[in-house]
Amino acid sequence: MKNIFDIIFARYRHICPWWFCYAFDNPLRKLFQDPYEILAPYVKQGFTVIDIGPGMGYFTIPLLKLAGKDGRVIAVDIQEKMLTVLKRRAIKARVNGNLMTHLSTPNDFGLHEKADFILAFWMLHEVPDKIQFLKNVKKLMKGTTCALIVEPKLHVTKMAFDRTIQMAEESGLKIRAYPAISLSRAILLTQS
Repeated sequence: MKNIFDIIFARYRHICPWWFCYAFDNPLRKLFQDPYEILAPYVKQGFTVIDIGPGMGYFTIPLLKLAGKDGRVIAVDIQEKMLTVLKRRAIKARVNGNLMTHLSTPNDFGLHEKADFILAFWMLHEVPDKIQFLKNVKKLMKGTTCALIVEPKLHVTKMAFDRTIQMAEESGLKIRAYPAISLSRAILLTQS
């Protein structure tokens, strides 16, 4: 049974509609979540990065710039409209040359390429089968790959995030760190 806080903070199964991403993707967000500050420790020039659930590209555009002309970013989403808007924004930012978009299904990314870094920012709570999702993330990892999983504190309680940590470990992933990210709960994962 849902309580009033679960309803107010949308703590139930849902997929964020494409049009709602405009609420997250605005200049004010940079005041408390600077994408370069969050991602620069993990992404280097020439990296192949997979951005799962990229929305309209708040983190994807900076990832493209951090990976540089020799790197690339694969943006994976289940909503084609998100990927369409992301492509337009990458063209406008003049970083579209190294962007690949990929429409996936809810249970399978449909990718076979290994990444140097994987990002899933504020989206795992929307996934119905989190263990399968985390196993799929593991399949995309090289020996040195890190995956940064970040969830919004308003949507995901500490207890729910602790379950996510447990599921990550059950999926064969190892907790490397708990990065401090404003308004969020975060874990940095590697292969066990």
